Amino acid sequence: MNILSVASEVYPLVKTGGLADVAGALPAALLPHGIRTRTLLPGYPAVLHKLKKPKAAGRIANLFGHPATVLAAEFDGLDLLVLDQPALYDRDGGPYLDPTGRDYPDNFRRFAALSLAAAEIAGDDVVPGWKPDIVHVHDWQAALTPVYMRFGSARNMPTVLTIHNIAFQGQFGASVFPELALPPEAFSMPFVEYYGDVGFLKGGLQMATAITTVSPSYAHEILTPEFGMGMEGLLASRAMDLTGIVNGIDVDTWNPETDPHIARHYGPTAIKQRAANRKALEDRFALDDSRGPIFCVISRLTWQKGMDLLAEVADDIVALGGKLIVLGSGDSALEGALMAAASRHRGRIGMVTGYDEPLSHLMQAGSDAILIPSRFEPCGLTQLYGLRYGCIPIVARTGGLTDTVIDANEAALSARVATGFQFHPVTADGLRLAIRRAMRAYGEPKVWARLQNQGMKSDVSWAKSAERYASLYSGLLAKG
Repeated sequence: MNILSVASEVYPLVKTGGLADVAGALPAALLPHGIRTRTLLPGYPAVLHKLKKPKAAGRIANLFGHPATVLAAEFDGLDLLVLDQPALYDRDGGPYLDPTGRDYPDNFRRFAALSLAAAEIAGDDVVPGWKPDIVHVHDWQAALTPVYMRFGSARNMPTVLTIHNIAFQGQFGASVFPELALPPEAFSMPFVEYYGDVGFLKGGLQMATAITTVSPSYAHEILTPEFGMGMEGLLASRAMDLTGIVNGIDVDTWNPETDPHIARHYGPTAIKQRAANRKALEDRFALDDSRGPIFCVISRLTWQKGMDLLAEVADDIVALGGKLIVLGSGDSALEGALMAAASRHRGRIGMVTGYDEPLSHLMQAGSDAILIPSRFEPCGLTQLYGLRYGCIPIVARTGGLTDTVIDANEAALSARVATGFQFHPVTADGLRLAIRRAMRAYGEPKVWARLQNQGMKSDVSWAKSAERYASLYSGLLAKG
């Protein structure tokens, strides 16, 4: 079976969030099921600079007024197709934002082009000698692919659309529609029209053969007004085609026994060796060497991620005898509040702004617990890294956090299956209570070690999830 995966970012080539991790890890996990994946992504400078000797695999003569080349390359085990169109992708900044942090004004065109190219690869002889059996697209940036396919030669090919975060929908003013190379009838309710605007994700949700999202709990949550972000009615009408499949992680990249980014390697039987990583963190964040637990946060600093709640409880963590380290960037007011907390508690709170992949590994390897107070979280990956590394997750009871962390209540502790701490409601008081629960457990070394070991035994790989995707693909082909 051949799959064309379409994504705007793919780790390790380009990454801004969990979408890249999924798009980068799933292809390898599907190989044991006889499924080969080619991944189409835009030819950003950061991508092209990393590829060695890419070959021209095809050409699109006119892609929104410019010719485009489809390059074929392999990188870190990924079979890639790269859409090389400098007019759209050769620019400074990131995948979505210019150097000043603003959306590129032509993002609608940049990602419509990605979708149109995917539809043409699926239906026409753009890449000679290769055709997919199924097209799997990710988030709004690729969501127009099933719409373009509906009006092209690949109209009968099955499509899967995965929602990684329904808060991001790709909604643009109606004025962009004439530039999308779609027939007039596509600007209507059954297709891309959305409250008078153009909705990329909305069009994909209408047209995709199957819809997945990244955890079973989130699949239920997005059917409600609280989490559906205005799409709950459309999703309810397609509930029979909606499946929640929890993400996995790349357990080779995230492996405390071999990780090149940490100070000391360890496994479940040598977990005491985490102490060397703790010492490295204390040095990196200028923390004192007091014995209390180190709580870490690796996150975008936004309201969705509950970072305002973190800022509110930072003083409490120190008062309870803990320490806090933060890696992230985002809302300037939240950055400022956390920096102020670090200034008030030098030696007890440390912060690094931005994102640093090696440092994130060290934080998982040396911190005692990771705080994830998200108001909504489709799946989340940092709690899975935490489980893998013996860094105990303290999570809000929402979305994929609910599905992947077993709360350390009395029953779970007695049964020796607990792996972390959940809290609800998602408020500052709820987070404080969870931190106090964790502090009590930390004061009982045998209980804490049991939580760590149980978490490290959790299967956070892609194995089970890849099996579910393979079953979904097979079912779509069986339906013809």
